Amino acid sequence: MIDLFDKIKSKPGPLEMWHDKAEGYYMFPELEGEIGSHMYFQGKEVLCWSLNNYLGLANHPEVRKADAEAAAKYGMAYPMGARVMSGQTKWHKQLEQELANFSHKQYGCLINYGYQGIMSTIDCLLDRHDVVVYDADCHASIIDGIRMSPADKYKFRHNDVADAEKRIAIACKLAEQKGGGVLVITEGVFGMRGMQGKVKGLADLKKKYTFRLLIDDAHGFGTQGEDGGGTHVEQGCADEVDVYCATFAKSMASTGGFIATNDKAIITHIRYNMRSQIYAKSMPLVNVMGGLKRLELIRNHPEFRTKLWENVRMLQNGLRERGFDIGDLTSCVTPVYMKGSLEEATQVVADMRENYRIFCSIVIPPVIPAGNILLRLIPTNYHTKEDIEYTLNAFAEVRDKLANHQYVTDRVADVQLDK
Repeated sequence: MIDLFDKIKSKPGPLEMWHDKAEGYYMFPELEGEIGSHMYFQGKEVLCWSLNNYLGLANHPEVRKADAEAAAKYGMAYPMGARVMSGQTKWHKQLEQELANFSHKQYGCLINYGYQGIMSTIDCLLDRHDVVVYDADCHASIIDGIRMSPADKYKFRHNDVADAEKRIAIACKLAEQKGGGVLVITEGVFGMRGMQGKVKGLADLKKKYTFRLLIDDAHGFGTQGEDGGGTHVEQGCADEVDVYCATFAKSMASTGGFIATNDKAIITHIRYNMRSQIYAKSMPLVNVMGGLKRLELIRNHPEFRTKLWENVRMLQNGLRERGFDIGDLTSCVTPVYMKGSLEEATQVVADMRENYRIFCSIVIPPVIPAGNILLRLIPTNYHTKEDIEYTLNAFAEVRDKLANHQYVTDRVADVQLDK
């Protein structure tokens, strides 16, 4: 037998193994200043493309005022206790109903955190008699929820409806034998690569098979659909999505999330059986009152979304015109794919941050295959045309340096992952 801590120390995780060289720069970097397109990194101003503040609500004066007034009136403790015991308020009920209506559903349930909420929803909906079928590229929160579940599990190739149908057919037969049901899960928008999930294609399969469809629309809520109601609205299949989940962490620029459905009995089941909520303190009223204000602004100011999509199109079209591979994008998330070693990838980011003063996120193996570089840009409605044009020109110059192997011979920074 080995000491537990000795075992852990001998086998660091795939990101943990780089902590001594990467922490504070590539991982756990500290951005400072007012949230916006220009912030500070290590004491220097940078043009920031790493914030999921799509609609610019984080620093909106009405949002800041609502948050401050709620904090002054209620503090962070109120209401005290779990909702099922002593943490219920009329504002909690109002917010979850308004969120449900906005996402084209009838009933809603607040969750304290998006990650925890989707995990707990999956756990709450499934038992050992059931079968779950899910997209291979689903977010870690979904994968963790599936791991927690005792249901049988089938994974289909990313956004491949034909492969999904094969898995669903198998799942339905197995569920019939077990006396259970089938839940199919995908994302409205895949946050790493920016493609919309094949929600409509999966929904159409309900004409042939008996299953329920759940989507996690973290990046689609507030940005997709004519009214911002979500990716299921964008794709014209809102009624066919049985369980809709979204987080406050993106368009709402806050903490929390919600689940919505048209089936009152299912919301009741979730409210009374979701362990992470019934055994947790209620969402503080600061978050609730702030959420009501944020949703009000999203509903009443479509120009926020219009400006966002103007910036998205300018950035993505500009990258394509300059010959960049950004994939088949149908969302705001903008990945830029390049070829290069892990060392080159880190030097590209260092060059961006040190010389071009651009801060964007880097994705490295094992998240993507070795030999590939993925830089992810998150446009917002507060980026300017000048910000976008500058970024496009900088990316073009960096790509030329990469093609000429300049990052191998001319190290930009001493920070590198070269184990």
